[in-house]
Amino acid sequence: MSKVALVTGGSRGIGAAISIALKQAGYSVAANYAGNDEAAAKFTAETGIKTYKWSVADYEACVAGVAQVEADLGPVSVLVNNAGITRDAMFHKMTPAQWNEVIGTNLTGVFNMTHPVWSGMRDRKFGRIITISSINGQKGQAGQANYSAAKAGDIGFTRALAQEGARAGITVNVICPGYIGTDMVKAIDEKVLAERIIPQIPVGRLGEPEEIARCVVFLAADDAGFITGATISANGGQYFS
Repeated sequence: MSKVALVTGGSRGIGAAISIALKQAGYSVAANYAGNDEAAAKFTAETGIKTYKWSVADYEACVAGVAQVEADLGPVSVLVNNAGITRDAMFHKMTPAQWNEVIGTNLTGVFNMTHPVWSGMRDRKFGRIITISSINGQKGQAGQANYSAAKAGDIGFTRALAQEGARAGITVNVICPGYIGTDMVKAIDEKVLAERIIPQIPVGRLGEPEEIARCVVFLAADDAGFITGATISANGGQYFS
């Protein structure tokens, strides 16, 4: 029986690439999404990967969602915390709502999703927790005090939890992508991309969602059992940590 992988924000962008790559690697995959029913239905139709709707910012919804996935597919062995939002503003203009929404999804959401699967992983002596942070959680970014704080928090969460999971056969790792060619990034003005963003990337291009997905597949594998508490920077050389 194949291992079950649950990917949050798993029907679009980087999350969709991760879901597809894990399925191709032999996992039974469940893709969580928050709101875009049309995109989720299209994703399922094209890939055969079942989607499940709930907000990772709601703990009780996460508990119920995980329970439904496990009832349908079996116990979750691999959790990929990919769901994230942005509410960008310079700090002097940032509202408490903008702060709380981003922290609630991008940081508290990682707790909300990991907590319901943790006990089962401990009991089974196997688990993989992989969280998608960001280059901006490592170096910071103007206009993203909320996002950078949440993504930096994901790194701290990973390093602490890795120490708790190690003896139970659970690895906990984080991936920090740089600028990836998702629809959101490609929607940036071409001149801004060409003149301000890509010149900062030593390899001279945007990353591809599939390149992040391959990092996830590697960390999820049995062969990666000695790697835990690690931060993988996949940013084309834009930032070293």
